[in-house]
Amino acid sequence: MIRLQIISDKNKRSLKIKHLLTKKLYQEQFKKENLVIVIGGDGFMLQTLKKNKNSKKLFYGINSGNYGFLMNKFSSKNIIKNLSKTNLVSISPLEMIVKNRNNQTKRFIAINEVSILRQSRQAASLSIKQGSRQIIKELVSDGVLVSTPAGSTAYNLSVHGPILSLHSKKLSISPISAFRPRRWKGKVVNDQTKIIINNLNPSKRPISAVADNSEVRNAKLITIKTNNKIKFNLLYDKNRSLQKKIKIEQIRKETS
Repeated sequence: MIRLQIISDKNKRSLKIKHLLTKKLYQEQFKKENLVIVIGGDGFMLQTLKKNKNSKKLFYGINSGNYGFLMNKFSSKNIIKNLSKTNLVSISPLEMIVKNRNNQTKRFIAINEVSILRQSRQAASLSIKQGSRQIIKELVSDGVLVSTPAGSTAYNLSVHGPILSLHSKKLSISPISAFRPRRWKGKVVNDQTKIIINNLNPSKRPISAVADNSEVRNAKLITIKTNNKIKFNLLYDKNRSLQKKIKIEQIRKETS
């Protein structure tokens, strides 16, 4: 049996929760195979998942940051009960393949989104394809986002992109401050789609490609697709599943 692991961010609140939790689990003699308890914020969870992308571990997040959308709320009183009765959610990341101006190729995975961002004061000039089909011939903007359902309530929501149901099997393509065409609101596509983004003017209008928080500068050609070979297994408290959190955000958006 692989023993339970507890890992935490280095901030004061995370370390305090880790100390309390370790003591509680020891007293209760709580054991669960392949379980990793992650204490921190969403960024720390994303970092931890990527480090363990080839494992079959179960990840239970405890929020000690700000929003903590991917995490659970810590309850010292109910933690054993919550850990014993969890809902499992399996998600696959996006794979970003970037060719830069020097024709070097780099690969990263993104659990929330791939962000294509202007790298200078000049707006980006991009073409976007869905496989061989043209989505938009030229988008002049600050950039564009390709978001998973899990990430659709993050940066994607800030740029007025759609919130996707966790089981929708869709991806969102959302412009960032579109200048031309001004009325293009983006597109929702099948999650098996290969999205190809081309920088139409790399010398004058450089862009960077960012997979969650991993950046490639001077990007020329970006290919984005779901990597179904990777599965992240996340555990959530029964009354606060990830799908329920997404539904709450959908309702908030519709009523705001």
